[in-house]
Amino acid sequence: MQANWRVYAVSLFAAIGGFCFGYDTGVLSGVLTMDHFIFTMRGREFLTPLETGTLTGLLLAGCFVGALLAGQSAEILSRKRTIILASCIFMVGCAIQTAANGYAMMVVGRAIAGLGVGSLSMVVPLYQSELAPKEIRGRLISLQQFMITAGLMVAFWCGAGTQYIEGQASWRVPIGIQIAPGFVLAIGAIFLPFSPRWLISKGRKEEALAVLANLHAGGDQNAPVVVEEYNEIVQQIELERKVAITSYLELFSVKNRRRMVLGIFIQIFQQFTGINSIMYYAPKIFLQAGIGERSSTLIASGVNGVLNMLATIPAVLYLDRLGRRGTLISGAIFMGTAMLLCGIVMGAIAEVTFNEETGENEVNIGFNQHASYFCIVMIYFFVAGFAYSWGPVGWVYPAEIFPLNIRAKATSLTTAANWLMNFVISQVVPIMLADITWGTYIFFGCCCFVMSVCVYVFYPETKNKSLEEMDQVFDGPVLVFRQKRAYAERHLEAAEKGSIEEK
Repeated sequence: MQANWRVYAVSLFAAIGGFCFGYDTGVLSGVLTMDHFIFTMRGREFLTPLETGTLTGLLLAGCFVGALLAGQSAEILSRKRTIILASCIFMVGCAIQTAANGYAMMVVGRAIAGLGVGSLSMVVPLYQSELAPKEIRGRLISLQQFMITAGLMVAFWCGAGTQYIEGQASWRVPIGIQIAPGFVLAIGAIFLPFSPRWLISKGRKEEALAVLANLHAGGDQNAPVVVEEYNEIVQQIELERKVAITSYLELFSVKNRRRMVLGIFIQIFQQFTGINSIMYYAPKIFLQAGIGERSSTLIASGVNGVLNMLATIPAVLYLDRLGRRGTLISGAIFMGTAMLLCGIVMGAIAEVTFNEETGENEVNIGFNQHASYFCIVMIYFFVAGFAYSWGPVGWVYPAEIFPLNIRAKATSLTTAANWLMNFVISQVVPIMLADITWGTYIFFGCCCFVMSVCVYVFYPETKNKSLEEMDQVFDGPVLVFRQKRAYAERHLEAAEKGSIEEK
């Protein structure tokens, strides 16, 4: 396909929504340690674990609601218009956060921004999946995760750069910066094409054919690849209209239940890797790992953000060759090993003392430089493992497995599950870090190994399959190794039958 650059350009621009999510997540971890921010919020020199958890959690609660609402909006208004609307809501939330004069106003701003971020996190991968050819679908949806990591990286370095500014600007500037990408996305999305699959579902077939031709064949509507995909989509939509889904309960009917469960759990598993505990509370975690000064912890977090972005690049380049299953399993084992080693070393070496003023257990490992560096390197390994595996595939898999008649609703539910678990973990992790300290890393390490087994047993491979071919992928046995065996037996029977007929 000589015109694939158009698909890349559209998918990359839409992924600015991921940049907004990543930046808003990353900027708070740096701001939470700034004295001027803490004093403005509560009028004292520290925030309690519950207050810290609420600031991160209210964004996620908004994201949960936003993801659910985006399912209806994407179906009625279109994927494109939902992106524009979500960008505007995000900008309003960011403006309120930037102007916040106290804790309550900041919490309200976080919740409103969450509505926008949650909607974008649901609709952008959905939009990318419906534009992408099957040969590079994983790569294009992975751009969403790449932009999330880019947003995290920029946010970390903005926090490190403004921490020495005296006064309110030290935290208002990094928070206010995120309005810019939201504005760019809101304006630029006006010029993006509609999803061809949405257009066909609304009876606008000529427009859909023109979009497919522009994206895949330089405008040639008679190109074989365009005609083939167009006909495939039309046939599938006509078939699905006979079993139209009108309520969310029908998503869990016998035909769709397996895909719904797998889509929801891959999003839940993504959160139980522990990645957002690292990203939200990076400075505090590096402090536990033995980096003493605040500037050092912010710089370590900035390096963490750079590594996170760079390690996503292999997924963007090679996910469609390596496949989803192998990437998820290897990533989970890699992450689990890093988390367990970090927790074990910290538990064996560190001194844990109780701070009566804050009510937290504090970890000191700085007296042993080798152990301190080892824990930091393990955290970096963990982040790299997530970035090439569960980061991108966690968004790719749910966006590609559902039939068109339920795709928007189903993707909104799977994304909402991600944000719900993200919210739960954001509430629990600061308390875990304060109470069981190094046990937090052991817990997430064990979760990663459980996830690797679940993927091996239950999750079928989807690479190089068109969205319209997913029914065949999920019609086999629930246990994937039995599915492979069934396919092998079926091919063997077909081969034997063919040889008998020849005789």
